[in-house]
Amino acid sequence: MTKTKLIAPSILSADFSRLGEEIKKVEEGGADIIHLDVMDGRYVPNITIGPPVIESLRKITDLPFDAHLMIVEPEKYVPEFIEAGCNMISFHMDACIHSHRLVDYIKSRDVKAGVVLNPSTPVNTLEEIIYFIDYVLIMSVNPGFGGQKFIPETLNKVRKLKNLMEETGRTDILIEIDGGININNISDVSSAGVNIFVAGSSVFKADNPAEMVRKLKEKASYIEV
Repeated sequence: MTKTKLIAPSILSADFSRLGEEIKKVEEGGADIIHLDVMDGRYVPNITIGPPVIESLRKITDLPFDAHLMIVEPEKYVPEFIEAGCNMISFHMDACIHSHRLVDYIKSRDVKAGVVLNPSTPVNTLEEIIYFIDYVLIMSVNPGFGGQKFIPETLNKVRKLKNLMEETGRTDILIEIDGGININNISDVSSAGVNIFVAGSSVFKADNPAEMVRKLKEKASYIEV
């Protein structure tokens, strides 16, 4: 099954004093999705944004919002993120006791449901949940902070996930990657089979974020896989 390559700038690396302007810049560059890193200071050692900020940002763009919940007990807060305007929600299964129940709820609200694999989380943890999810977010850094270096071994995990997708007949699942994606490695990551590329520092720390989005899209080549 063919899938388009999508660029998802992460506002974690944006200037929080003018988030609206920052989003408009990447939107002009052709960004496909806005990635929202939500951290609670418990699951990861950092605290970021919540539903009120997302609700405010929803007013300035029609791009899909992709919320990555790095929080404990995500099931308690998912309804608020959906009400705030998120179109995609992913969570870490080790932070949620009843993952299937939460996936089922997210999808019942007409929102895409995804689960996240940390660098040390093996692909085989997806063997049961893979039948129900819409996408998998593979962390290519340890979650919690922006600006980290890409872990190259992550590409082996992408390939293992693709094999599992073939074995289970879930070739329609999208593969997303987050952490250290830049102009120098996005082509290799794309060739491995990734569909959605989260890019934070490489976009928002660039002199021209809009132009960087365009360059990343070109490097990803929108190769059909």
